Amino acid sequence: MRLGVLFSGGKDSCLALMKASEIKENTIVCLISILSKNKESFMFHTPNIEITKLQAKALEIPLVQKITEGIKEEELEDLENVIKEVKKKYKLDGIVTGALASVYQASRIQKICDKLRIKCVNPLWQKDQEDVLNEIIKNKFEVIISGVFAYPLDEKWLGKKIDREIIEKLVKLKEKYQTNPAGEGGEIETTVLDAPFFKKRIEITSSENKWDRNSGIFIIKKAKLIDK
Repeated sequence: MRLGVLFSGGKDSCLALMKASEIKENTIVCLISILSKNKESFMFHTPNIEITKLQAKALEIPLVQKITEGIKEEELEDLENVIKEVKKKYKLDGIVTGALASVYQASRIQKICDKLRIKCVNPLWQKDQEDVLNEIIKNKFEVIISGVFAYPLDEKWLGKKIDREIIEKLVKLKEKYQTNPAGEGGEIETTVLDAPFFKKRIEITSSENKWDRNSGIFIIKKAKLIDK
């Protein structure tokens, strides 16, 4: 199948891309990123979404970016329009998503795909969240935490690389506070700087933390591609 990937640049969309591309019959022909003006979008990842341009270059896969105002439900119309456009341009057979546990997201994307008569491929759907985190370590992804949005996570988590120690801490927080270790409740957002299928890796050259009460974002101000 010729597939487009709904691509946020976070761990889930990158892992879903990898899994979909491992199937011999599949070809990833493009990435689709939605830039929402609403930082509290119900549908779309927002921290450092602009970095997808650099990630696409590292992947050597064409990227289609579209802006949405991020108004609930109306942003779904924007998503449908861009998938319709990309389906025609790239002759898509299906869309890959990084949906893990969000019924809100998965059901709405499935509905759009059904309407456009293309497959909706969800390689991570209903997988154990701890297993997903361990898989990104096993596959040598370089992933940083680019946003935290739930107690007891604090500013010290911003910019941290996800490693075994961080996973252990996230699992302990799950046991104590019933949080989602992979961030499926919106607790964390992530940005991928490198993975086995990246032709180059991303190096951050300038960044800052933006913290407001109980949430914050690690802002990538400048970054560049470097040889691996």
